Amino acid sequence: MRELEELFAALKKSAFRRSFQLRGKDLAYLQDKGLPLVMLHAEDFMRKRLAPASIPNDGKQTPFRGHPVFVAQHATACCCRGCLVKWHRIEPGRELSREEMAYILAVLQRWLQEQASPASPVQKDLWF
Repeated sequence: MRELEELFAALKKSAFRRSFQLRGKDLAYLQDKGLPLVMLHAEDFMRKRLAPASIPNDGKQTPFRGHPVFVAQHATACCCRGCLVKWHRIEPGRELSREEMAYILAVLQRWLQEQASPASPVQKDLWF
């Protein structure tokens, strides 16, 4: 697993990963429901879609929209086991450990917090 500062610096260099931002309904959902509830959803999604040793539809299990966590997963390369290997050095073919799951949740939480902050690019563009 990578240090978070190193990871987020690398993610910022990827045009694809940088293209993900919370907008519209996804941002409103995070603001309305709050980070604690959204992180419970993140844990549930991770346990069902990333944690198992074998995932039949790996690489296609995470939608690109429909929930702030899905956007966060793609933005942080926590969307499939292939991305977990490439970006986070978490090997496939075995169930995720508690430590790895805690790490993934920390990555997702950091990204979601950054997106929800007043200093985020999404917030600067609002007209009020």
